[in-house]
Amino acid sequence: MIQQLYPQVQHNYQFELNKDMHIAAAHFIPHEDAGKCQNVHGHTYFINITIAGNDLDDSGFLVNFSSIKKLIHNRFDHTILNDHTELFSKDDPNYFPTTEGVAKAIWEVVQKELDTKANKPKCVQVFVRETPTSYVVFRPKYKEEKQ
Repeated sequence: MIQQLYPQVQHNYQFELNKDMHIAAAHFIPHEDAGKCQNVHGHTYFINITIAGNDLDDSGFLVNFSSIKKLIHNRFDHTILNDHTELFSKDDPNYFPTTEGVAKAIWEVVQKELDTKANKPKCVQVFVRETPTSYVVFRPKYKEEKQ
């Protein structure tokens, strides 16, 4: 069981859901400044996704926990992240599968799914731990909304 504390994101929503998971995936960073990370290597990424909203769905959930895990785990576990060319591109350094890029890609996948929900929850934070001593927090910039 993963038991960690994560940085908290400030928001004005009534409900907040946090889902922990891990994926085993490999990647490489196609840039000369990446050093050893230019070579394919793997990690067990520990991920926490924070979703917030004011309204619950018809079943009483903000979002079903298992649907979030399936969305990420089924897509990325035991893959080479660079092969997800719809998310990562060797031609765009903003989309290399660095830990920052992985966090942003996970947010994009999750938020795209959340946008289909009638209760319109928001993914407000993605935490990705790449190694025991290295992690990234991604928080999207949202326009001011009336909540």
